[in-house]
Amino acid sequence: MNPLLNLISLLGIAGLCTIAWLGSENRRVISWNVIIWGIGLQLLVGLVVFVFGPQLVEGLSTLLNAILDASEAGARFLFGGSSSVLVSDPNFAAGPGPAGRWIARAIGTPYVAVPGDRIGPDSLNPGFTYVLAFRALPQVIFFAGLVSLLYRLNIIQPVVQVFAKIFQKTMGISGAESLAGAANIFVGIESAIAVKPFLLDMTRSELCAILTSCFGSIASSVLALYAGFLRPTFPTITGHLVSASILTIPACFVVSKLLVPETGKPKTMGGVPKDPEEASEKRPNPMDSLIGGALDGVKMAVGIAAALIAILGMVALINLVFSSLADLSKSEWIILQPIGSVFQVITLQNILGALFLPLTFITGISLDWQELWQSSVLIGRRLLETNIPPYQALAQLNASGGLSNRAMLIVSYVLCGFTHFASYGIFVGGLSSLIPSRSSEVSSLGLKALWAGTLATLMTGCIAGVFDFGNPAVFGK
Repeated sequence: MNPLLNLISLLGIAGLCTIAWLGSENRRVISWNVIIWGIGLQLLVGLVVFVFGPQLVEGLSTLLNAILDASEAGARFLFGGSSSVLVSDPNFAAGPGPAGRWIARAIGTPYVAVPGDRIGPDSLNPGFTYVLAFRALPQVIFFAGLVSLLYRLNIIQPVVQVFAKIFQKTMGISGAESLAGAANIFVGIESAIAVKPFLLDMTRSELCAILTSCFGSIASSVLALYAGFLRPTFPTITGHLVSASILTIPACFVVSKLLVPETGKPKTMGGVPKDPEEASEKRPNPMDSLIGGALDGVKMAVGIAAALIAILGMVALINLVFSSLADLSKSEWIILQPIGSVFQVITLQNILGALFLPLTFITGISLDWQELWQSSVLIGRRLLETNIPPYQALAQLNASGGLSNRAMLIVSYVLCGFTHFASYGIFVGGLSSLIPSRSSEVSSLGLKALWAGTLATLMTGCIAGVFDFGNPAVFGK
């Protein structure tokens, strides 16, 4: 524990607000009530999560982890049953045959050696024990169906209303943007549907706040995806991702209201509107909701897979060009050798890491240069590669001892948001489709909202850094 790092995290909140203020459309009309109460709500939630409520987070993680384990039942059935090599059953007992026993345990997780084994765990292929397409993407489908079912049973709506009223009463923002922001704790662009009747008459500031909330938070349907990577080394990560989703919404309002302050008079300023519900005769039954949500999850899973294939392929292609230029260091032409030397350290990941280095530093991650650099690269990679590769790399670094618990905690909070180019089209296009007459205005707000969401996730990391005092209970250890 280093108190200086906690202080840097605290000052980092002010630093991020200053950055947003410098880019403001109108600094004279900023509502400082939103800024003060927004930061105050974050500090209050951080105090509960990290100081008074580690056991609460641990209990929430235990509950959600049980749901995550249950979510693999369908994938296991589809891809080989209880003895599947693609979706391992944690309760599967290996058979008595020596060869079969070793093979079954070798492809399962975790590997446990027994007397008579001639090959140790170091001989295993670690990449074969977790296949993203067969382990993580089916969880997206399951959670999409589960969230749809919970919405149909009217379980999520009251929780959304509570958060919306808290945001509206404390920060003094409009009811519609409060409702959309609260809904973003659980869903993605679908949160805009909750305020669809009010979108056409919303102010520019309200639209920016809604878009920022979409970029800055994650949907429940992908929570399992990210949690699955870190659970082996961070047992309470699931609860912390929920905490990060809640923390990020006030941060989104703070940053968005600094960048695009309210200059009009929102029509829903007086209170939180009710979440619109369909007529009872048109509402699907619970089973239809579950299946319909799962089908939406299939589209999402396919979209994730397609985005990863396309984006990571392009990143590899660009890095291949850099690698070819790096080979000029061996050129017979002396004049080309310095160019090759420069490109030996240039990759897209390193470029993004350098760009995000100052922002990563003010979150208070570390004073160690190597750890700070690795963290910055992980955060920077999200912009192009989505959250998935950085979360995977974070898990590997922590498992190998490459990052401290503090760095893992802060980076996991910062990465908890859809602030990447792959989501830009989804959110901007989705909101534009709801109000076609204002599509040009929504498009003009897209990059501002992406930037605001990025700053908001970094602010969430600062909150985690302020209250991290090295308590092992926070990590479930």
